[in-house]
Amino acid sequence: MRKIVFIFSLSTLFFTLFACNSIAPTESKNVSEEEMKEPLLKANKYLLRQEEEDINDFVRRYRWNMEISGTGLRFMIDSIGAGSNVQYGNLVSLSYKVKLLTGETIYDSEISGLKEFVAGRGGVEAGLEEGIKLLRKGDRAKFVLPSHLAFGLLGDSDRIPPRSPIIYEIQVIDIK
Repeated sequence: MRKIVFIFSLSTLFFTLFACNSIAPTESKNVSEEEMKEPLLKANKYLLRQEEEDINDFVRRYRWNMEISGTGLRFMIDSIGAGSNVQYGNLVSLSYKVKLLTGETIYDSEISGLKEFVAGRGGVEAGLEEGIKLLRKGDRAKFVLPSHLAFGLLGDSDRIPPRSPIIYEIQVIDIK
C-alpha cells in the first residue's frame, strides 16, 4: 500500500511540475530568407574548404601528381593505351575500384563486374563522366571526385556516406 501511495504522490508531483508550467511561451521570430542565407553560405564554404584539405592530404599521402580540372576533378593517367579518346555516345567498359579517402575499397569490378555506360548520357557520377573523356582504350587512371562530382549531399544510400569525395582507379577495357 505504501508503494502505491508513493507512486501516486510522485506522479502527482511530476504532473504538477510539468503540466502547470507558468513560463510564458516565447514569441517566434520570423527569419527572412536573406537572414538565413549568410550563415548557410558560411557553413557551406567551411565544409568545402575542409573537404578540399582532406582531398589534398590524401593526394599528398599517396604522392600522386594529379592535375585539377576547372570543376575540381583531380586526375592522373598512369599508363597510356591506344586509339582515340572516348567520345560522346561511345559505350565504355571499365574495370574499377572505388575508394573513400580513408583508403577503404567500397566497390570493385572484380566483385561487381565491369562498369558499362554510354559516355555523355549520364547514369554515372559527373566526375567519372568528365574524366572518362580524357581517356582511350587501355588507359589506366586515377580520379579523385569531390563530393559535388560524386554522390553529393546524400551519398549513394548504400556504402558511400553523405558529402564524401571518392577515388576511382580505372582501366578502360573497351570503347564501342
